[in-house]
Amino acid sequence: MKIVIFTDTYLPKIDGVGISTDQFCRLLVAKGHDFIICAPQYGDDHNQPDHSEPGYSESGHSEPGYSEGEGEGIRIIRFPNRALPSYPEVKLARLSLRRIREAMSEKPDLVHIQTPGLLGQYGIAAARLYSVPVVGTYHTMVNEVGMYLSPYRLFKLDKLVEKVKDTLSLDLRTELSRAEHSPRRSLANKIILRLTNELYNRCEVVISPTELIAAELRAAGVRRPLKIVSNGLDLETFHGEPRQLAGEEIRYLHAGRISFEKNVDILLWAFSRIRQEQPRARLDIVGDGPALSSLRVEAERLGISGSVNFMGFVSREELARLYPRYDCFLTASTMETQGLVVLEALASGLPAVGVDSYALPELIHPEENGYLARPFDDQEIAARALQITSDGELYARFSRRSIEIARGHDVNRSADLLEEIYAAAVAGSFRTGPRRPGPDHPSEPPPRFPDL
Repeated sequence: MKIVIFTDTYLPKIDGVGISTDQFCRLLVAKGHDFIICAPQYGDDHNQPDHSEPGYSESGHSEPGYSEGEGEGIRIIRFPNRALPSYPEVKLARLSLRRIREAMSEKPDLVHIQTPGLLGQYGIAAARLYSVPVVGTYHTMVNEVGMYLSPYRLFKLDKLVEKVKDTLSLDLRTELSRAEHSPRRSLANKIILRLTNELYNRCEVVISPTELIAAELRAAGVRRPLKIVSNGLDLETFHGEPRQLAGEEIRYLHAGRISFEKNVDILLWAFSRIRQEQPRARLDIVGDGPALSSLRVEAERLGISGSVNFMGFVSREELARLYPRYDCFLTASTMETQGLVVLEALASGLPAVGVDSYALPELIHPEENGYLARPFDDQEIAARALQITSDGELYARFSRRSIEIARGHDVNRSADLLEEIYAAAVAGSFRTGPRRPGPDHPSEPPPRFPDL
């Protein structure tokens, strides 16, 4: 099969969507399939006028890492873009009809959208115009990231608030921080959810990484058939042995994108409580993102900066070697559709403490390999972490179970399931209405995107 993927995030940007997309493409290429990936251009010159050729930067010269993700059977078409002001890592791809025509010119069998952003929308439009079946994967509960579209962050008022906080009392600063984590769903989030679901309802089938997220999508109004395919994990790279507690210096770990919706500040509050019981404990935070600078400030305010290490970006190869050095994994994210870093930590033998939200209960099983706290409850996160790391017998049992749970997410099995869904979509198994003429009919030439 020839598959065209549209995604608003891809390598060299490291996140769950890009890693998952790359993994699946490489495994399916080995089975004889070919991919074209439509993704944002990355690099300092991505806002320059469009003079690029495939494999080169906008200024026409080779750029290190620009073709990362390409390989035999995988070709990448990069789109010029603008950065979202409140989250520069998010790229808003400009419409490029030339690039879309180039991607669709080889008469693909299928379009797969990985994200509901602008490139995902271009993918839906291309699939409809060329009468190609379209599959969608729901990686992120996008309604939970509406904070980045609010005037508060778009106009960088959050930076002003951070400066003002320094002049306020500790109690008032804490109340301001907690207000940012109010569980009430804003009107903006509701609108984003509605628009996203409308996009996915144009797919022939929607893939969810977990059963819990599939249930959320059905409740939110997604009417198309839903299939469960774990994002999967390369268990040859991420693996560990059952662990035992050793010594009083407990090492806690959090890894992932350091963005505001991941609630890493909640972990700092929890760790400040942990330190009261475990004064030699340490917390390492791996990753980069827009919330990093404010987290450094928060660690200073809490008086724990000497025990918290912000490690920044770490390659996946190095991360696989890092996990076994820790005792417990912590996350306070309330928007995980699966949580790749949690899965990596479990495969490495770490018990975990998370929050009872979205897909985390499918990875963290209370009383089996960790605990789930109430969302935004730093006191309960701390108590559960202390419970695990203060009982050697409990810890050893949780470690063994983490490895067992991770084994159920072998990426090779996930790739087989994805291939089956692709074949069914191409065969029309999910289709509910007549298909318009298009390039899959050899007697008819493919249509052209209109010129602007």
